[in-house]
Amino acid sequence: MRDAMLFLHLAGAIFWMGGMAFMVMALRPALHAQLQPPMRLPLVVAVLRRFFLVVIVSIAVLLATGVWLLLQVPGAQAPRGWHAMAGLGVVMMLVFGHIFFAPWRRLQAAVAAQDWPEGGKRMNQIALLVKVNLTLGWLAIAAVVLWR
Repeated sequence: MRDAMLFLHLAGAIFWMGGMAFMVMALRPALHAQLQPPMRLPLVVAVLRRFFLVVIVSIAVLLATGVWLLLQVPGAQAPRGWHAMAGLGVVMMLVFGHIFFAPWRRLQAAVAAQDWPEGGKRMNQIALLVKVNLTLGWLAIAAVVLWR
């Protein structure tokens, strides 16, 4: 059972982290180079709508499996890296919650209104917060691997 939970935990992290890396390092720069805002921003909204569903499922899987795995070891015996990973994971979830309920909603509204400057502003805000989350994710991975 532990191996299955660990596998699901890693899968959730890989989907979320991989998606963030793809968005900020590959898709966004390519779209920016190829398309003007009236074409680019509606496409980004469609992509993010699908990706955010993946993130929500990943968060649910990470929470369920992370709590289960952590409860298998008495708190005082769990490696410090596990606690650091859990704390960083919670911060990442809060950052995603902010993205989802603030700039994401505003980006959708701006695109619906064809307000491209506002849409670009909100997309830049989302990209910055995704970079923050990607950094936090790498710190969480480093903590669990290096801090025993």
